[in-house]
Amino acid sequence: MTKKTSSSWIDISQPLSHSIAHWPGDTPFAYEVSFTKEQTGSVNIGKMTTSVHIGTHVDAPFHFDDYGQKIIDLAIDVFIGPARVIDVSPFSIINSAVLQSFDLSGVQRLLLKTNVPNQPERFPESIPLLDPDLGPFFKEKGIVLLGVDVPSVDPLDSKDLKTHHSFAKKGVHILENVMLDHVECGDYELIALPLPLKDADGSPVRAVIKPMAT
Repeated sequence: MTKKTSSSWIDISQPLSHSIAHWPGDTPFAYEVSFTKEQTGSVNIGKMTTSVHIGTHVDAPFHFDDYGQKIIDLAIDVFIGPARVIDVSPFSIINSAVLQSFDLSGVQRLLLKTNVPNQPERFPESIPLLDPDLGPFFKEKGIVLLGVDVPSVDPLDSKDLKTHHSFAKKGVHILENVMLDHVECGDYELIALPLPLKDADGSPVRAVIKPMAT
């Protein structure tokens, strides 16, 4: 579930724990205290192992293109700023024709609520199709970041990742596994910063939103 903090920021990240779902065959998340305060005399020290695509995360183009940008190369300001949440849950195929019906004037960051329930501990069996025609559509609209509440912008069994490639060609960045079930549609401030991983193809993020002042 999403959580509101005292400052009205809403956490839309999947909490990382041993029970969080991971992509089948990928590295699961694990955390342990490797040195206790009793052992060190001063502090507990933890360690974790995980895929960089665990939970709520950003894909870098290097994820699907050997010559693509890595996480450290991505512009920070893409992941900070105004964002609009819209509900596309009635649609199993989300394409430019569907999104034409929404007011996206001036939107640079778009977050989609799909028909897949937010269940961090369960990897979905299927997800809505995001059509590759969205890349050119987003470029025309000036959208530079798409966030989705599912593990991928392509079908779960895709090998060619046409939508990933379409987005990259048009300068659209990808934020996956956000939690939007309990978020109202509307305009928010978004912060979803990836870690400064120099050679990585992705990064977990702590994604938070705050309603825009009206």
